[in-house]
Amino acid sequence: MRDSFQQTVSGLYAITPDSADTTDLLRRTRLALGSGVRALQYRNKSADAALRLVQASALRELAREFAVPFLVNDDAHLAAQVDADGVHLGAADGDLIAARGALGKRVIIGVSCYNRIALAREAVNAGADYVAFGTFFPSGVKPAAVRADAGLLRQARAEMAVPLVAIGGITAQNGAALVRAGADALAVISALFDAADIPSVAQDFSRLFIREPAS
Repeated sequence: MRDSFQQTVSGLYAITPDSADTTDLLRRTRLALGSGVRALQYRNKSADAALRLVQASALRELAREFAVPFLVNDDAHLAAQVDADGVHLGAADGDLIAARGALGKRVIIGVSCYNRIALAREAVNAGADYVAFGTFFPSGVKPAAVRADAGLLRQARAEMAVPLVAIGGITAQNGAALVRAGADALAVISALFDAADIPSVAQDFSRLFIREPAS
């Protein structure tokens, strides 16, 4: 399955919300995947290990159905258990090199770099497949998170060839400026999964990445 998509992230990058209702989580995720999501990350900070395994396994199968990369947040062991396509690591989520050794060369490894270009340089040098910056706007998921700005994306774009992911309070309205600044992907939780019309919102995000032909 990993040969059926480019081994990277781009476009609308959906990150699942905390939910104990697996049936509803899968329903919402299916709507999103069918409407333009280009990568999916499983994140559930409130679930126990058993529920995380059940949900990650189910989401992995759903991602296969739509042929999009499936990543697990924070947990390289869980990523290996469900044969995920990658893992996303935060500052306290383990060593990138150790994760690469455990998961293999072909697995996508992304790293949170917050508002620090130095962290991104270190991650790229260690072999990260993409780096993520944020939070760019007020976020209900992480209200106390450090803030980043579009200038950071422009600086990173000038220095780095790996994909850049923007996260934090992003909507289809404020995300356009981040794409113009160099973001290859917009990572979204609430604006997508809490929407009354998930397909419509996913399509709005996807349109931000359509490049107009040169005149």
